[in-house]
Amino acid sequence: MVIGNRLKELRESKQLSQGDIEKRSGLLRCYISRVENGQTVPSVETLEKMARSLEVPMYRLFHDGEVPASLSKMKPPKDDEFGSRGAQADYLSKLRRLLAKMEPGDQNLLLHMARKVARD
Repeated sequence: MVIGNRLKELRESKQLSQGDIEKRSGLLRCYISRVENGQTVPSVETLEKMARSLEVPMYRLFHDGEVPASLSKMKPPKDDEFGSRGAQADYLSKLRRLLAKMEPGDQNLLLHMARKVARD
């Protein structure tokens, strides 16, 4: 699946223009066009903005159909959960951006180390 095609399909199904998405997401219309035409690959952060502007859950950008069983068990964050607002949400967003820049092997190493520290 090419993500640009899926984004365009979702946008058109909601009868929104690229200009509407620009206003809702803060992304430039020319960038939205390049993503939809497969000329650029959006970051996870950009996909989150697009999902919010399309008013769809993030998984809808990758999955068409019923909610996958693994996601149906997930509950939305509560107001008092870590990362749901304020400085914690900013920290979590920054952490996500930095993790996305890491190589998969480095991500696995970091996760392994975090699990070891959490057990001790």
